Amino acid sequence: MDLMIMALPVFALLIVAEAIWSSLHGQNAYAMKDFSASMSQLGINIGVRLAIGGTLIALHLWLYQFRVFEVPGGPWGWLLTFITIDFIFYWYHRAQHRVRFLWCAHVVHHSSEHMNLGTALRQSPTGPFTKALFYWPLPLLGFDPLVIASAGAIATIYGFWTHTEVINKLWAPIEWVFVTPSYHRVHHGSNPEYVDKNYGNFLIIWDRLFGTFQPEVAQVQYGLLTNINTYNPLRIAFAEWLRLFRQSLSARSAAQLWQLWLLPPREQGEA
Repeated sequence: MDLMIMALPVFALLIVAEAIWSSLHGQNAYAMKDFSASMSQLGINIGVRLAIGGTLIALHLWLYQFRVFEVPGGPWGWLLTFITIDFIFYWYHRAQHRVRFLWCAHVVHHSSEHMNLGTALRQSPTGPFTKALFYWPLPLLGFDPLVIASAGAIATIYGFWTHTEVINKLWAPIEWVFVTPSYHRVHHGSNPEYVDKNYGNFLIIWDRLFGTFQPEVAQVQYGLLTNINTYNPLRIAFAEWLRLFRQSLSARSAAQLWQLWLLPPREQGEA
């Protein structure tokens, strides 16, 4: 069973606690319509995960028989898998912001103008398909598919707690190595200095190494450069895809079609 789905009751309790705490401290982190929109995307995403999860694991198991290396089992093998997944996620997440068709899925997660634990669960129904494009080499490299599934779920669960304003900056050594709420608030910001920064999920060192690190230095403005201004679940989930398909039908050449799908969304006015 999907570990993230199993974690939902814990997520629900933490969301209630955050909502109460923020209300008592005058922050009002939640808006009911926005939270309902996030839960609608969670519901659709869960349906997709349940529908295709077995197929993806089956694909990984099939690829695993052609592995070129043998990643050892045990705790060290699991840790190596986890760190490798985190490294791949960094590049997948970076590509989601730099490649238009990948952004069509990821834009759902950035469409809220609020930062709270509910926003963490605003996940695209098409995200599992685009993610699979980056993770299929892992079993060929010798990573056990079942370990990939468990380590990937733990990585996703880790990302949940970084979506909050309740937690301020942490002890400096932690902030230097790991992704924290402060760093992930930056990632969700539409401030010019925050756009396309802090792609990491577990380790912030990838951003430090590859030039995408940005500390939180100013009040974060959440949402998109042009906000969607809707709470309609289907529009949130698919509006960007429909826009891309309409533009594709009007493309005058293969080169223009290629650009529509692969150029960064900001260069096409779609971020």
